[in-house]
Amino acid sequence: MTVAIEELARRIDRLEARNAIAELVSAYAIACDEQDLPRLRELFTEDARFDSRNGRMVADGRDAVCELLERSLATRGPSCHWTHDLVIRPDVRDEDRASGVVYSHAETTPDAVASLAAFRYHDEYRRTDGVWRFRRREISYLYYLPGDEYPDGLGRELRVHAGGTVLPADYPEALPSWQAFRQKLRGS
Repeated sequence: MTVAIEELARRIDRLEARNAIAELVSAYAIACDEQDLPRLRELFTEDARFDSRNGRMVADGRDAVCELLERSLATRGPSCHWTHDLVIRPDVRDEDRASGVVYSHAETTPDAVASLAAFRYHDEYRRTDGVWRFRRREISYLYYLPGDEYPDGLGRELRVHAGGTVLPADYPEALPSWQAFRQKLRGS
């Protein structure tokens, strides 16, 4: 019976961890919209890393992550971030670690330009002192477009507007599965 109770306790812990991580993801979106820097700070581990697939945003350590987010938020007025699909994968070797993928959208106003974005985060989570936090967040963009460019923007490769620069999207074109599917279509 003790083994069954221990297994039940592990399963309950995993369920509670999933719920806490989902709340962490939501707390990040809310803190960004409220430009609540002290709250954002609490969401990251001391050794956190934040980066972007395109290399424009990179920070190591909680202080540097907070400075990066502060610079980003300083260019924005009102915004609305929301998360959609969330996949959480517990680390089977360490109950205080997990990873995940979060699909998101945002309406933002960088440099007073109403913009729309679709992106996803590849996350690593760590539980410290009983609290789940981000150990790493990597953002990659499907698009980040001024609102007036959205109707035609998804059809272009260059669809990520970042600080006056227009960059290629991070996905799906760079994904091996996308490339294999497109190659198959060309071969048919």
